[in-house]
Amino acid sequence: MSSIAPPSGIDHVDERLLRTTPLKKLLARPELGSVVGAAAVFVFFAVFADSFLRASSLGTVLYAASTIGIMAVPVALLMIGGEFDLSAGVMVTSSALVSSMFSYRMTANVWVGVGVSLLVTLAIGVFNGVMLTRTKLPSFIITLGTFLMLTGLNLGLTKLISGTVSTKTIADMEGFPSARKLFASQLTLGGVELKVTILWWFGLVALATWILLRTRFGNWIFAVGGGADAARAVGVPVHRTKIGLYAGVALCAWISGQHLLFSFDVVQSGEGVGNELIYIIAAVIGGCLITGGYGSAIGSAVGALIFGMTSKGIVYAEWNPDWFKFFLGAMLLLATLLNAWIRKRVEATK
Repeated sequence: MSSIAPPSGIDHVDERLLRTTPLKKLLARPELGSVVGAAAVFVFFAVFADSFLRASSLGTVLYAASTIGIMAVPVALLMIGGEFDLSAGVMVTSSALVSSMFSYRMTANVWVGVGVSLLVTLAIGVFNGVMLTRTKLPSFIITLGTFLMLTGLNLGLTKLISGTVSTKTIADMEGFPSARKLFASQLTLGGVELKVTILWWFGLVALATWILLRTRFGNWIFAVGGGADAARAVGVPVHRTKIGLYAGVALCAWISGQHLLFSFDVVQSGEGVGNELIYIIAAVIGGCLITGGYGSAIGSAVGALIFGMTSKGIVYAEWNPDWFKFFLGAMLLLATLLNAWIRKRVEATK
């Protein structure tokens, strides 16, 4: 590889001035390992599941990926910033429960419940961020506590208000059709039925990618994940950045929660437990490092796509679905090892 020769008497050249090959740029992309993995999963199920390549199956796979991908995007940004959120899964259910029960009990337009849910969900996210920055405790402990509290509140309040573990139907309330159109409708494109969550997912990936690569806040995210003390020393508002990242997780939890509610018009209070691990897995498969400072929103989308292909591919292949988590775990390990190998090769050639 050719590079700019350093001026006489200077032993070091800023690496940003070094010329690099397209191959090295490709190898440096955090989502490369997940793209290779996604291609392998696609080919695998294309061979072993006859119905996997049908047009109708495409919509189903993308829908399964979008329900994970909407949350994997902000979780990936949070991990790039060096933190976790173990409450993300139950927060989705909390968002749906607040919308449903507030609308039903107050006999109001469902849009009022949707608005209240947005405020409550954002408050939960900000609470996580403020507790993290004020107490200096690990995000694992903070969000585990929030996870347990929300799990108890979801079940306890639903039983107290509704008398059962699920909410009452709100399908006959004013505003329900328009809310369903926004959060749970479907459209036909080229003969394929696509859920609106796919559009939400693509939009969030595009927005997150723009934030990471084109904005000052994106630079702050990478800086905070790479080292909070060093970032603070150069003027990065570390606390505000982390609180903003947790608020982003809450915003996407609200979107996912409204989809859950308006897809079925009732919500089971015990849903969402365990989904936080799937969001993290999608982000890690997509190239995010657990240590922070590295990753991409596109990678999280590819990780979610691998989840969608695997979950539905096993069904199309008519295999026992009990094997699903085995395949997901194998993909997690393989993607992580591949990402680590690629990074070492790139660093060795610098």
